[in-house]
Amino acid sequence: MSQELSPEQIQQALQGISVPPQPQIMVDLQMEQYMPDPDLETIAKLISQDPGLSGALLKLVNSPHFGLTNKIASIQRAVNLLGSRSIINLINAQSIKGEMSDETIVTLNRFWDNAQDVAMTCMTLAKRLGSQAVDEAYALGLFHDCGIPLMLKRFPEYMSVVEDAYASAGPGQRVVDTENQVFNTNHAVVGYYTAKSWRLPEHLGNAIANHHNALAIFSDESARNSQLKNLLSILKMAEHICASHRVLGGQSEDHEWNTISHLVLDYVGLPEYDFENLKQTIRELGGH
Repeated sequence: MSQELSPEQIQQALQGISVPPQPQIMVDLQMEQYMPDPDLETIAKLISQDPGLSGALLKLVNSPHFGLTNKIASIQRAVNLLGSRSIINLINAQSIKGEMSDETIVTLNRFWDNAQDVAMTCMTLAKRLGSQAVDEAYALGLFHDCGIPLMLKRFPEYMSVVEDAYASAGPGQRVVDTENQVFNTNHAVVGYYTAKSWRLPEHLGNAIANHHNALAIFSDESARNSQLKNLLSILKMAEHICASHRVLGGQSEDHEWNTISHLVLDYVGLPEYDFENLKQTIRELGGH
């Protein structure tokens, strides 16, 4: 059952959303909506590749207006709930939110490409590992770095600090420690608050907040935090497979993964050899 939303409700939902949508996806969406019979499935597919649009969509669906008992993370379900008219209004509202400079687009392409790759890989891994939370794994992959465009907006030199952060990551130094030293905040914290403003389920926000805290989380062998560990184990494997250390961090070596890989693989019960095979298979599928 889809509900028509007024432009005011859409504007309200977009308040504070400043992860810009990807220009090419906006163009494809505009083209689709001008078709005589816009295809909701195509629209859902396009939206689900973009963190900014997906965030705006989930924020709408998880708003009190819809009265869902539990917050959802499935972009496909959100599209079905909203229906094509409201989705098209949402897309149009996003497209007039301002142009970006070419330089910003080039930098953000690293973020967008990585978000799409990691989301798809999370979904593949979740299915392979028999996880119950395939939609959530996808959403975490898509949103885990949503703090990056906001940090970049605030601090123009941000990407060079990220590269330093990935270069110095290791047993005694988290990626976010370098950001904290320079900016007194980091993309995981900002991502957590973005997820909160998008009304994502609390445990997804928690995973975003902790995605560079894996060493501490997986070093704790108690039964605590199993939901967090289940999501983070998939995300950390996916980041490594998609070479986030290279795409975002400009590094040839994945220092963070080298520090945590034995703990993560132990947790999911995957021998190193099997993981390497899985990594090759997924990279070949995704054309990495």
